[in-house]
Amino acid sequence: MEKSLYERLGSAEGIKKLANDIAENHLKNDLIKTRFEIIEDLDAVKNLVFEFICAGTGGPQAYTGKGMLGAHKGMNISEEEFIAVIDDILKAMDENNLGEREKNEMLAIGYSLKDEIIRV
Repeated sequence: MEKSLYERLGSAEGIKKLANDIAENHLKNDLIKTRFEIIEDLDAVKNLVFEFICAGTGGPQAYTGKGMLGAHKGMNISEEEFIAVIDDILKAMDENNLGEREKNEMLAIGYSLKDEIIRV
C-alpha cells in the first residue's frame, strides 16, 4: 500500500518541524513578514498550520481553526503575497529534504485554496 502524503512528510513529527520552518521563513520574508510579526501568539498559529497540514494530507489530527475564507477575509492578501507564502512553504520543504512529488502535492493543495485567500 502506498504511503499517504502525511506519512511522506514525516507524519506528526516531520510536519511539526515543517510548520515551524514555514512560519520562520515567513518572518524572514520581506514581502510578508509584517503580517506575521504582529501575531500575538505565533506558537498557536504554528500549531494551526501543523493541524491544517496534517488534516489535509491524510493524518489523524483534526484542524481546529477557521476555514480559509474566514481566516483571511478582510486581509486583502495580494497575489504577490500569496506567491511569497507558497515560496516559503517550498523553501521549508527543501530545508526538510522533502521530494519533488511531495512539493508538487503541497503546491496543488495551496493553489486549490487561492480563491479563499487572495483579495477576500
